Amino acid sequence: MAPMIIISKEQTESFRKFIDTHKTFLICGHKDPDGDCVSSCLGLAAILDHLKKPYVLLSAGPFKRTEIRKFAPKFTNEVPFMTQEERNSCGLLMTDCSETMRLGELEGDIKGFDTFIVDHHKTADASAPNCIIDPTSPAAACLVQQLLENIAGPLTREQAETLFFGLSTDTGFFRFLGTDSSEVFKSASRLVEAGANPRQAYDEITSGKAWSTRKLLGIMLDRAEKHCDGRLIVTWETLEDTKKWGQEGRDSDAFYRLMLEVEGVEAVLFLRQDTEYTCTLGLRSKSTCDVSQIAQKFGGGGHKNASGGSTEGKIDTLLPQIIKEFSRVL
Repeated sequence: MAPMIIISKEQTESFRKFIDTHKTFLICGHKDPDGDCVSSCLGLAAILDHLKKPYVLLSAGPFKRTEIRKFAPKFTNEVPFMTQEERNSCGLLMTDCSETMRLGELEGDIKGFDTFIVDHHKTADASAPNCIIDPTSPAAACLVQQLLENIAGPLTREQAETLFFGLSTDTGFFRFLGTDSSEVFKSASRLVEAGANPRQAYDEITSGKAWSTRKLLGIMLDRAEKHCDGRLIVTWETLEDTKKWGQEGRDSDAFYRLMLEVEGVEAVLFLRQDTEYTCTLGLRSKSTCDVSQIAQKFGGGGHKNASGGSTEGKIDTLLPQIIKEFSRVL
């Protein structure tokens, strides 16, 4: 991966112009948000607070992850009623995703709004008219941090803590970074100087898991299968599993981490039956396998080594299809 590119003056001015030409705003990230999604939304909200622009934070949820649950009250899953004139003067800021289908149930409600996208996923469409899309950034929070610093100046402690949390989430607390990440650590250093506490962020991300998540993890491990001559590990979660163990505090990241540590394994697939007719897939890999291209074929996208998506279908039929795609690249 190339070193992180610093946001240019022209990009900042483009974003600022978008803000200046709208009276009110909706801020939205992807369905089933993670720490980076939430913190990026809150970082954009901090910019609007500085510019004294009114906004509504939107999320289809659910806030299942233990570490982000405290942020849920800041968001609503309903777009407020607006007259046509109000809609025309309202801008939509979309972050940590660029595809409206990833907004979940909000997709239909936000159609027609003038939109500015701040995203870092490889599968994002950088040809959008108003956007800052940079796959060299390891987290959307890095992009939002730069915008906030460029527009508002030095960060407050609360802003720094929130953005450091998002950066830590998407980098696996910096485990996913390589020798090309000096600019990322410079960004992180500024956040720490402003008051972010790395130990506190790590505890927030890793602690407080419910007992049910450990039991469910055991089921996922027991169910895991090897495919593609041992280079791919697959597991799944059924509707019955969800009914028994609940939806709160899921910890699929622990499964990915444990399986990628297995000798000879290059990729991991986790498939969950969300409803009778739809599934969520999570894909992780080591350095060479580009899982974003596979995710894109099943209604998703993301990074080369970490992607996901939602698609119609059932586990029994989807698993063979996704495994077949992996067999082409592994």
